[in-house]
Formats: sequence, C-alpha cells, structure tokens
Amino acid sequence: MTETPTATKEKSAHRSGLAAATREFVLIVVGALIVSSILRAFVGQMFIIPSESMQNTLLVGDRVVVEKLTNVERGDVVVFEDPGGWLGQEESGQKRGSVGRFFEVVGLLPDSSHGHLIKRLIGMPGDKVACCDAKGRLMVNGKPLDETSYLYPGDAPSAMDFQVTVPAGHVFVMGDHRSESGDSRVHLSDTGPNGGAPGDAAFVPLDKVTGRAILVVWPANRFDKLEIPDTFKDVPAAAAPPPDRPSISLTPPPK
Repeated sequence: MTETPTATKEKSAHRSGLAAATREFVLIVVGALIVSSILRAFVGQMFIIPSESMQNTLLVGDRVVVEKLTNVERGDVVVFEDPGGWLGQEESGQKRGSVGRFFEVVGLLPDSSHGHLIKRLIGMPGDKVACCDAKGRLMVNGKPLDETSYLYPGDAPSAMDFQVTVPAGHVFVMGDHRSESGDSRVHLSDTGPNGGAPGDAAFVPLDKVTGRAILVVWPANRFDKLEIPDTFKDVPAAAAPPPDRPSISLTPPPK
C-alpha cells in the first residue's frame, strides 16, 4: 500500500514538531544550568557542614546557604578555602566523583565542603584579638566579648593565651566549639604554605573567603537565620591601620 501525500506530510510535520520541542527542552535545560552556574559563582551556593567545630550553631550534616555579594564583618560565620595545612580528614568534606562534582559546579547539589572550612570571623584587618581578660573573656580591640549566645556549652573562649594584631588583607577566625576547632589559634606558630614567618598560617587571606553563611536550610527542623551576635556591635574600630605583618604573642594580655 502506498502512503498518500497527505499522510506523508502529516508524519513529516509530527517529526518536525517533536524535533523542535526536543531542541527547546535542551535549550531550556542548558540555559538553566548556565544561570545556576553563574549564580553559584557570583551570588551564592550551598555547603554541607562536615565537622563539629561550629557546634551548636551548626551541626554535622547541616546545609547552609552562603552568599557572596556583601563584604564580611566581625561576627559573621564565613566559609573559606583552606589557607594551607588547616584541614584534617574530619574537617575536609568527602570529595564527590566526577558526576557529583559536575552537579556541584552547576549548583544542583550542595558543595561537599571539600577543601573548605567554616568558622566565625573574630578579627578584621588591623584588629587586636587577645585572650583572655581577668574574667576569662575574649577581647577584640580591648572590648570583651559576651559569647554566651553562640559558644559551645562548657567551652572556655580559649584554652590558650594569645595576643595578635591581624595583618592587612587577612582575618582571624575561630570555631564556636572551641575545644574541637582547629582555627586561627592553633596555627599561631605555623608558617604559611609558601614558608614565611611563624604565625603566617594563622590568618585567612580575604581572597580565600568564599562568603558568609546566612541560612541553615536543612534539616527542615533546623531552618534558621545566621546573624551577627549583638556583642560584636560594641567592638570599636581598630586604632591603627593594619600592619603588613602580623603581631603575635603567646602570652595573656595585661589584666
């Protein structure tokens, strides 16, 4: 049996319509991936908390949204790349395979936090951070911090004494679970990844900071905003411009 010209045209039109719909779907998917990738690169992304260093503010497995548009401030919870030699196996998130990594890059999966850390920003460039005063409190620019709203229950502000001045272009960070946090304090005698003076590794370069965590979005029962604690609002500005090199003393401040 020979097909009529009309039937042939109908089949051709159907195939043409299916091809057009397929092309449109592919373009929509590709466009969405491009937009998602751009948003991840310049606006924000999601990270998985890999360790106990920020308990109880953040728990292992929490998903947090990190935004990249605004400058970081004292008291922010920040995500940053390992400045060199900070990450142990526990604090480094598990690296995904190539497929999982692709979906991370395009923003369809939260970042596994491999190669990144999350801590609270305590000192900005030029700030003097010291512990502890006569009452056992952490001080920034001479102002004692009331850390009861975020410090892990039972933890002291620091088990070690120190006085530092944060150098230009860097920040000083600490975990809220101080007894379980490998933060700026524990690297005050370490050299940087490219050598240098002892203590260079303790300060995180601002260009390594990915952004500030603003929301816990998962698990659903832990949905919460991450805001700067009120105690940081009373910290005065640094008294002098930030030095090129850090000042470090592993002694307590005058009491």
